[in-house]
Amino acid sequence: MDITGNYNAILQKLPKGVQLVAVSKTHPASAIQEVYDLGQRVFGENKVQELMEKAPLLPEDIQWHLIGHLQTNKVKYIAPFIDTIQSVDSEKLLSEINKESGKHQRKIKVLLQVKIAEEETKFGLDIPEARALFEKYLNGDFENIELTGLMGMATFTDDEQQIRREFLTLKSLFDEFNQSKTLETLSMGMSDDFPVAIECGANSVRVGSAIFGRRDYSK
Repeated sequence: MDITGNYNAILQKLPKGVQLVAVSKTHPASAIQEVYDLGQRVFGENKVQELMEKAPLLPEDIQWHLIGHLQTNKVKYIAPFIDTIQSVDSEKLLSEINKESGKHQRKIKVLLQVKIAEEETKFGLDIPEARALFEKYLNGDFENIELTGLMGMATFTDDEQQIRREFLTLKSLFDEFNQSKTLETLSMGMSDDFPVAIECGANSVRVGSAIFGRRDYSK
């Protein structure tokens, strides 16, 4: 597996201004270190337990993003060091992040995860829920967090038109929210569909297998 070659190939495909979140779930700390040594600083993990095991083994200046479904009872474990939680899919979770962030006298960056896919397995807020939560944030309900953008996952399908339609739905909501508060991050696109996501306005992509290779879920 040529991780270095893969990483450099991905970088060449990214326009200036598009952030790469290197998704390292199920891959060892040694593989993360290899990509770190190439200059990458932003890494994404899906599970709190795995993140807690890896983080102490790696450089402290890594910006960790939690991109998987997050249970409220696990927020406290990552609150001291997490840079961004991309997967905020309920008011209950946002309230918990706000509480734990306050305990550590820091502001955790969050993205609202919006359900744009047709698959039932995908988590996320529906659009009215996202609007309501955004309004509460604007009204000052969550003073210990910094809401910096939106995240979404398209349906896993070969139908590029459907994928594009779903990404454009999220881009439209992002533009709507930007009328009230300038948001930095529109996180869309993974290894298979990030070029389409970028065409649809993504400025942050989450790429794992295209860098690190296929995952071994048996571990």
